[in-house]
Amino acid sequence: MRVRSAVSPLRRGVATTAPVIRQALPTVDALVADLRPEDPVHCIRPATLAATARDFVAAFPGDVLYAVKCNPDPAVLRALWDGGVRHFDCASPAEVALVRTMFGDAHIHFMHPVKARGAIREAWGRHGVRDFVLDSEAELAKILAETGDHAGIGLIVRLALPKGEAVLDLSGKFGAEAEEAVALLRAARPHAVRLGVAFHVGSQCLDPLAWRRAMDVVRGVIRSAGVAIDIVDVGGGFPVAYPDVELPDFGAILAEIEDGFDRLGQPDARLWAEPGRALVAAGGSVVVQVQARRGDALYINDGVYGSLADAGALAFRYPVRCLRPEGEAPDDVLRGFTFFGPTCDSADAMRGPFHLPADIGEGDWIEIFQLGAYGACLRTGFNGFDRARIVEVSDSSQAADEPVFAQAA
Repeated sequence: MRVRSAVSPLRRGVATTAPVIRQALPTVDALVADLRPEDPVHCIRPATLAATARDFVAAFPGDVLYAVKCNPDPAVLRALWDGGVRHFDCASPAEVALVRTMFGDAHIHFMHPVKARGAIREAWGRHGVRDFVLDSEAELAKILAETGDHAGIGLIVRLALPKGEAVLDLSGKFGAEAEEAVALLRAARPHAVRLGVAFHVGSQCLDPLAWRRAMDVVRGVIRSAGVAIDIVDVGGGFPVAYPDVELPDFGAILAEIEDGFDRLGQPDARLWAEPGRALVAAGGSVVVQVQARRGDALYINDGVYGSLADAGALAFRYPVRCLRPEGEAPDDVLRGFTFFGPTCDSADAMRGPFHLPADIGEGDWIEIFQLGAYGACLRTGFNGFDRARIVEVSDSSQAADEPVFAQAA
């Protein structure tokens, strides 16, 4: 078993060029029985990640750009590469450097709309990045200034969208309003080998019509700009399964994207997507230990300052199961529990409910699924609770029969 620290590779300087040793991987149950871990353990499932990537790449009618921020662990990136992902959505020089170090032939796209000048220069000159997103006249001028003759550059204008119904709305921070986007497309066209339009409907979007409405905005902007478009980037937001979430069919989402794309009147344009959660959520879980039980509250060794940030303020619920390597089997009767994390902060609370055996107690372990996305990469060192490990495992992605993401019918 190769066990390593669960601190972000963007901070710990992982030796990404080291040879990968292919060996038999443990199951989560065997791991817990062997290690009996008292610190959280992040379990990466390379087979699940590669299979999910293959499914998404095969289904999407364009280029699939993995959103690296979602999980930058080298084992995750390798599995996605094995699954056919060749394009990466990066938002910082550290992400760009990580991907380029691992995959010399990768297509890297700098998709943050506001970048430091030095970040632009490093991406362009050192790592060969040629595609940059922008949402303002000032950012366009900055990109052009810092890329010299900017030969071969791709410029993608991110559009603002009205506030939507996604679980995590992303409409407030980035995006040019329609009139400004028209001006930006006209200004960028003479410089760009590839000119594009991008948007994001929001994270974990459950409404296929959100992509239709966004494509309608794109169509209006393109018509007003009167310039040819080479790229239409539909962003991320593709949903995955959580308890009590009614997933739309992935095919319904793709149908709205393809229909909207056809109505743009840009036959030579290429479609892009930037999935993050949809590619990696099912490919990871975290194993925690119960340190105390008080009624329906379980005090566990991970929390909102660790891998469970989304279970706090955003109230995400996750599939869970109890692991008890020795002794009596867990009770078949399930009960709803609240989690409290290990820090002294009362805000370190996850209301759930998380349904677990009624007899769960101190010393039991819990596997929390769907944490391949925004789990280990959000860990902090608050209150000294920064000890965690990562291990690759061989077993399946779910305790229950949940789909990996909204599969096409």
